[in-house]
Amino acid sequence: MIQMQTNLDVADNSGAKIARCIKVLGGTGRRFAGLGDVVVVSIRKSIPGSPVRTGQVERGVIVRCRKSTRRPDGSYVRFDRNAIVLVDGDGNPRGTRIFGAVARELRDRKFMKIISLASEVV
Repeated sequence: MIQMQTNLDVADNSGAKIARCIKVLGGTGRRFAGLGDVVVVSIRKSIPGSPVRTGQVERGVIVRCRKSTRRPDGSYVRFDRNAIVLVDGDGNPRGTRIFGAVARELRDRKFMKIISLASEVV
């Protein structure tokens, strides 16, 4: 469950390391985001010389979430850290590599490029 002011790890090689959620997209008054949801983030820490700068505002897709998410078969999935992948306006990832596992729920949300770049889909 991601809300405003939540710090997130960036799970791609776009150059950003830590981002902070500043808005949950998807309707007026929406407070929380889960796996596969798009959020607006502010980059809090980035590596020097990267195209993504500290303080820049970007969009990201949540790929890992500490809050357990229930699946239709009755099982639950939960990760150790909250993480996002930065995306452009079309939903394509900004980076060329995805680090760590991503949730299978991204497939339902049509983020197939992120699924294909990920090393593991849980």
